[in-house]
Amino acid sequence: MSQLLGPLELVGDRWVIGDPKRDEGSCVVLTRDGMEHHEREASEPVSAVPWARVVSVGVSGSTRTWHTTRTMGVLNALGGSHMEAGPKACTVGAYVRHPYEGWSVVYTHHERPYDYMQLYLLSDLFRKVSEAKAVRLLGDPDWMATVVAKLAAIPKWTFLPGRRVTALLAALDVG
Repeated sequence: MSQLLGPLELVGDRWVIGDPKRDEGSCVVLTRDGMEHHEREASEPVSAVPWARVVSVGVSGSTRTWHTTRTMGVLNALGGSHMEAGPKACTVGAYVRHPYEGWSVVYTHHERPYDYMQLYLLSDLFRKVSEAKAVRLLGDPDWMATVVAKLAAIPKWTFLPGRRVTALLAALDVG
């Protein structure tokens, strides 16, 4: 069973987006209560958002660590590429209520590269779970283990991968 999908990986008994051990170690931890932003040196979360406040959540990322540099961000802007690049390429963002506002965290890219397909599947998963108004499921470690195992097994060159996410969520009775 796979324990990672792009930047999302199982660390102990919690699902974490980003690498808590590299550089400043910024990461987002998905807990049963909500999302927590952690940094390497901080003993407590820098910020936290309970699932009850989350209206929608999304995740984006770049395939390689060097894509997250300022230089790559400038080159990407000048070259007109459509890939995620620059210091804010790896981001978890949410729209929260009470009060309605944006919440965004830039996470630290792992040393390993991320596969385009896995980045797409992770992003699509978050989008579709948000649309189904079931974001609380992202904090359920057992549910996430099932979903990640199934999505990580999807071949790299799959036609219409978004349909695979939709079919999986329907099979798990989400939405």
